[in-house]
Amino acid sequence: MISRRALMTFLLVSVTGWPVWAQGRRRGDPLYGLDTDNDGTVDLNEAKAAASALFDRLDRDHDGTLDRRELRGRVGPRDFAEADPDRDGTLSKGEYLALVERWFRAADADHDGTLTAKEFNSPAGRGLLRLLK
Repeated sequence: MISRRALMTFLLVSVTGWPVWAQGRRRGDPLYGLDTDNDGTVDLNEAKAAASALFDRLDRDHDGTLDRRELRGRVGPRDFAEADPDRDGTLSKGEYLALVERWFRAADADHDGTLTAKEFNSPAGRGLLRLLK
């Protein structure tokens, strides 16, 4: 006997011509909202675009920098110190995006210039996600 779920999947594929998994990503997927070209990976430009948008949302005082309070624990003290070369206690958008790029390269295990869901599940990938979402 066919299950209700299998029947619904069959009907959806029959009617739309698309498998259910191709209809879009779910919020739990690390690529959700980041893979703007829907190729199953996130490249550096997509990551920087997401990071730039998050930077703007976090910059509540609109001074063009993020301090530790505005970052809300997204960056640890050691990483913050490394990302703040001018030692002013804040990260400019350029410093923030440089940190994103550094973590992107660390998460890119196969060095192909893109990140898959599996690479986002590495320690560097999880750190990068905190800077993107």
